[in-house]
Amino acid sequence: MAAGLGLGRLVPGLGDVLAKVTVTGVSLPIALGLLVMMYPVLAKVRYDRLDSVTRDKRLLIPSLVINWVVGPAVMFALAWVFLPDLPEYRTGLIIVGLARCIAMVVIWNDLACGDREAAAVLVALNSVFQVVAFAALGWFYLSVLPGRLGLEQTTLDVSVWEIARSVLIFLGIPLVAGFLTRRLGEKTRGRSWYERELIPRIGPFALYGLLFTIVVLFALQGEAITSRPLDVVRIALPLLVYFGLMWAGSMAVGKLVGLDYPRATTLAFTAAGNNFELAIAVAIATFGATSGQALAGVVGPLIEVPVLIALVYVALAARRFFLHAAAETNSPGAANTTAPGGRSATTAEEGPTRVL
Repeated sequence: MAAGLGLGRLVPGLGDVLAKVTVTGVSLPIALGLLVMMYPVLAKVRYDRLDSVTRDKRLLIPSLVINWVVGPAVMFALAWVFLPDLPEYRTGLIIVGLARCIAMVVIWNDLACGDREAAAVLVALNSVFQVVAFAALGWFYLSVLPGRLGLEQTTLDVSVWEIARSVLIFLGIPLVAGFLTRRLGEKTRGRSWYERELIPRIGPFALYGLLFTIVVLFALQGEAITSRPLDVVRIALPLLVYFGLMWAGSMAVGKLVGLDYPRATTLAFTAAGNNFELAIAVAIATFGATSGQALAGVVGPLIEVPVLIALVYVALAARRFFLHAAAETNSPGAANTTAPGGRSATTAEEGPTRVL
């Protein structure tokens, strides 16, 4: 983040160069970084286990309710509480709240030893609902509800096809690539070779893609962020509250409904993360690249990245509160993993040691 902000500030015209070619409103380098970031994680997913996730109503129902009912409502409330006098930033935050995460969440979930198969299903569900519900929710939270409450109204002109195209590119391509890689790899060389040999080779590219995406994203928007620091602070406050509330509340819900640690963690991170690529693209397309709405979208990942990385450590520390995880630790089938920071963690998983 610091490198990106520095490049954007110190290299004249760098932002214009990075923004010259776009994919569904997202800078091409960022688009490439996202694809590289998501592919290895989705190649790790055991697709033959997805049926166990789709049958788990304790996971699916809370996820849909938290993501598409609670999340947008929480962001709407926080935007009006913290930014009643700044309509452009307020609108930008509401757009961020409507864009549920389908990309970086796979990284946070993997680092926190969440359930990869559950993450794949929830991300796919979010993508479907994003296509169907994003425009309708934007109309409701920016025009209808404020009007009913006697507040200032805004309109959002966004095409369903543009959202669908974004989902197909940023989720569809790495999902198909990951599925085919596993299918062909296991068919030709077997699961043992695939998970012991191939996955460790391609796995690090997820973090390379993440780091590259972050650097390019902040290089693209470095001048906008550094030129208005007080505005950034105003926008950051409700975002900090939002990420904390959504993650902690979802983790608590997961424990209350009886989810084990991996699936509760997946529920929490998919609820807390947001699709900043879509939010920024919509804000720029509707209000312009230099608008306050676009700046609010850019500040989203500025806060989300460090907060969710910190929450990875909080999640790992919270595993002792999940009895199922504790039982797995003592089970003979448990596999050792390495958590962020080099600490040893344990998760029950069939097959070889899980490599993050």
